[in-house]
Amino acid sequence: MALRLSTGLRNKLLGSEGFKTIMRNGMIRIFPGVQPSGADDAEGATPLLEITLSSGGFSPGTSTNGLNFADPASGACAKSSSEVWSGVATTTGTAGWFRFYANDRTTGADTANARFDGSVSTSGAQLNMSSTAITAGATTTIDSFTVTMPAS
Repeated sequence: MALRLSTGLRNKLLGSEGFKTIMRNGMIRIFPGVQPSGADDAEGATPLLEITLSSGGFSPGTSTNGLNFADPASGACAKSSSEVWSGVATTTGTAGWFRFYANDRTTGADTANARFDGSVSTSGAQLNMSSTAITAGATTTIDSFTVTMPAS
């Protein structure tokens, strides 16, 4: 029989006792190509853009323009509805995957710091965008973003 988590435990793991706090004031980088096999691996590519609060300059170790999640509900944490998550592309290319970094934004191969990866597409991915075509100088906005803790 599989281990099953209650909604209360899922919400605690996501909320102020876990994920939401660990990832507070983080940021997203969107990369071209194939996602690495794990979030501990080096990125292996130059990011197309960085997603921050209202496209502002991100400053690791501070709350400056970092992204935040709302309180969890039903075992899921969504982006804060009061925040605009966006970024201006520095390079033209096709988005293939993203990495969400905790506030320290530790890059390269690393097993000690909090971050997670996901695929990017127009549907069926962890991060769905209206278009995966990224153009240098153009702004990309992330309208919805939800992390779900599995129930079992």
